[in-house]
Amino acid sequence: MDKQSHKNQVNENSKNEQLEQYRVTNAGNPMTTNQAIRMSNDEETLKAGERGPSLHEDVHYFEKITHFVHEEIPERKVHARGYGAHGEFECYESMKKLTKADFLQEPGKKTPVFVRFSTVQGSKGSKDTARDLRCKGVKFYTEEGNYDLTTIAMPVLINQDPMKFPDVIHAYQPEPRTGMPTAAGAHDNFWDYVANNEESLHMVMWIMSDRGILKNYRSMESWAINTYLFVNEQGTASFVRFVWKPVLGVHSLLQDEAQKIGGIDPDYHRRDLREAIDRGAFPEYELGVQIIPMEDEFKYDFDVLDPAKFWPEELIPVQLIGKMTLNKNVDNEFAELEQVAFNPANVVPGIDFSNDPVLQGRLIVYQSAQYHRLGSANFQDLPINKPVCPFHNNQQKGYMRYQIDVDQVNYHNNSLANNTPHPTTPDEGGYEHAPQKVSGHVTRGRSETFNDVYSQPRIFWNSLSPVEQQHTIDAFSYQLGSVKSDSVRQQNVDVLVNIDKNLANTVADNIGVARPDGTHVDVETSYPSLSQANAPKSVYTQKVGVIIANDFEDKEVTNILTTLEKEGAFIEVISETLQDVIGADGTVINVDKTFMTTSPYILDSLYVVGGTVQNETKFNYHVNHFIKVAFDHYKPIGFATTAKMLIDANAMESVPGVISATNSTNFTTDFLTAIAEQRFWDRKVY
Repeated sequence: MDKQSHKNQVNENSKNEQLEQYRVTNAGNPMTTNQAIRMSNDEETLKAGERGPSLHEDVHYFEKITHFVHEEIPERKVHARGYGAHGEFECYESMKKLTKADFLQEPGKKTPVFVRFSTVQGSKGSKDTARDLRCKGVKFYTEEGNYDLTTIAMPVLINQDPMKFPDVIHAYQPEPRTGMPTAAGAHDNFWDYVANNEESLHMVMWIMSDRGILKNYRSMESWAINTYLFVNEQGTASFVRFVWKPVLGVHSLLQDEAQKIGGIDPDYHRRDLREAIDRGAFPEYELGVQIIPMEDEFKYDFDVLDPAKFWPEELIPVQLIGKMTLNKNVDNEFAELEQVAFNPANVVPGIDFSNDPVLQGRLIVYQSAQYHRLGSANFQDLPINKPVCPFHNNQQKGYMRYQIDVDQVNYHNNSLANNTPHPTTPDEGGYEHAPQKVSGHVTRGRSETFNDVYSQPRIFWNSLSPVEQQHTIDAFSYQLGSVKSDSVRQQNVDVLVNIDKNLANTVADNIGVARPDGTHVDVETSYPSLSQANAPKSVYTQKVGVIIANDFEDKEVTNILTTLEKEGAFIEVISETLQDVIGADGTVINVDKTFMTTSPYILDSLYVVGGTVQNETKFNYHVNHFIKVAFDHYKPIGFATTAKMLIDANAMESVPGVISATNSTNFTTDFLTAIAEQRFWDRKVY
């Protein structure tokens, strides 16, 4: 058994054991109410005669139906649609010089985690592939208590002050009169906000780039856009920003793919994450930190506390300090994913807060939001939120109190309980905030160092490859082209010109407004770390669609499939029916999907085998559709020798990313190389 198969088997055995334990608990036991009263009938309501009206005294029905209608809790105001998994974080090296956080002290130390990915704009019932900001909350169950690291898929935020957060979300979410659009910012309110709140342009540039439509959660890079502090045992503090870097690299969908997949499979990202873990292809993310000494606070041409600015990796290197591996799917979506509660205020000794204004605002919001959403301050006792280490305090009562408190003492400074629980000193592990000098007048204002809202968006634009720039132009043109107000469309290109004149002019032409006056800011800096063109690429976990029928060349096809499996590719065998296909020499291959139950949009590449079928015209029609979609989206296509009747091999011979076994001297190597490359942007597509 190969390594991948072994992982799959171990994972499956673990799931079966959990299910068996659950069923043993219920096996042979009578059905009861929640108060343990045995039920004689769970199928009909209590009536006055078999055809009569229902009776109010049907307490069993009342319990069952009221539980049902109260099963759902209020949606999150933002981040309603999400998914996640359990895993562990392993520290690479001791960070003792910078922080006293216990889970970062020893190389190899492992800490259990729970992760929730989410979109922002859409409701819980929206689609995964919307162009949107994506978020990742990581709950570390450390030995010092829970630490919540909340991150987003861009290194910048849309607002510089928390007072603006309700405004931007009101503008971004569906228009209040109609409740539309769902999971989309392509409407007048949002773009009116952008044009009139120019600090938002930076994040909008990122969302309009390929970063706004991620391929999957496994290839999502994310930043804790706020500035925190690392504090060591000596009390020395440093500014720190966190970033999660996916081991697979950062990859995206095309806009057309994202829109199609949103209808074909709204659960695309959720399904991808769950299936990858089920297959044993555990998603991995390395945790990086960027460190700025406190004395270098004013060293850079941007304010290190400005959440709408990124810290360039080329100036402030990312140090990779550990790796998170997601290795267990949730057992119950509601109990874990819906009830998990994150809060950036949940930190452990060694991690503290800077004066980042948005961070300061977030520290008082999340707890209140969780009280409202989960209905009680006791949400922290839920299994998914409960620390793995003991916790003690004088808090009692509240809705849904789980613990039965038997002590009469529920106050601090007491003699009856020998003053327990008691505070601890920092030397004993007690949390202590780093001393920071604070001075100034009470004011509602903003630092002048936050005012440059164009230079960094210009740097981001300069850093994109020509292909990424074109995709960004297309995104702006689509979004602003959906805006009804001529004035709002014009206002947006009038501010876009400050980022790039060609960008603004092209978008203006596409959406039917006047080209703006002026030109972009005089900044020509670029950073390679900002472009996805430099992301790692591999065959591993790429989904290869194998289009096949009977009478294929046994040895040729089985060799390719075996090689793909060894490289960790996800293979999906597709044919006209779910009947097994049989090779010319008797090899049997199971079919996973039919042309009706899958789509070329959700495949990363095609291996077209062909063969003999009952209805050749219908089969060829479907095959040609799959080929055209893959071709038009720059994906790799491999043709087996039995597929030569489906293509003009000579015409395809020089097309980038199209490999034919008939013409290639080393088809296996060439095809694997093409799959790893993923997209062939130099292909001529019409």
